Amino acid sequence: MKELNTVLTELGISKVRLSKYLGVSRQMLYNYLGIDDINNWPKEKAAKLLSLLNIENINDLKKLKITGEYIIEVEGRLNEGVKDTSNKEVLADLKGFNKKEQELLSDIITLLKEKIADDKNKEFYNAFVYLYHFLQSMETNDELKYVLAYMSKSLGFTDPMEFLFNKEKQFIFESIMFSAMTLYNNGGASKNKLGDSHKRFEQNIEQKKEEKLSRTQELNTVKIQALKELGYVEINEDNAKEVFEKIAEIQSRKV
Repeated sequence: MKELNTVLTELGISKVRLSKYLGVSRQMLYNYLGIDDINNWPKEKAAKLLSLLNIENINDLKKLKITGEYIIEVEGRLNEGVKDTSNKEVLADLKGFNKKEQELLSDIITLLKEKIADDKNKEFYNAFVYLYHFLQSMETNDELKYVLAYMSKSLGFTDPMEFLFNKEKQFIFESIMFSAMTLYNNGGASKNKLGDSHKRFEQNIEQKKEEKLSRTQELNTVKIQALKELGYVEINEDNAKEVFEKIAEIQSRKV
């Protein structure tokens, strides 16, 4: 099976993706690859592998020429196979979404699982924690959507003149981002030069934290006052509407 491992490496096919394509665990795939003769594989799995590589038998591996066109063809078959397998796992939980939404969510989940499964240094995990925070905040911060649009355009996935959000604001944001990224990539910025700027960034974050804490304390005080005025000791399903209305009333008194 040495030839097979060599071909898989040249094609850039990870063990995670191949195991998903074959519908087996990674450990089971390693067991398969440790078998000298593919004829000793389960027939269904051997047939899927040969189909992926578009060969009739394992001996044809020696005749394979790994060209760019061949890599693209294999990648296409692999993507379809992985998507079909993943859809079976994921789509059962996505019945409330339309087909395009299901495919998008399925692709995202599959990609996240692949990256984390091969994440030896926790870099992807840490990045995805930030991504989670990013997604949590998108509803209240339009600029986060503009960041995604800018990255999609700069990486060549999207036409630079496509504006799906606020066109004027998005145009301005993307222009500023391009200037900043150009400065960053061309070495026009250094840690020493930007020390004061980063200090202001830190101070701004601390100020926001203090404001949030102050707001939380204020809301907690108003909640306690509302419960006291209504004669309750806690908020529950039965009194929640009444308590929230009382909180709004108390806050209006201070306006």
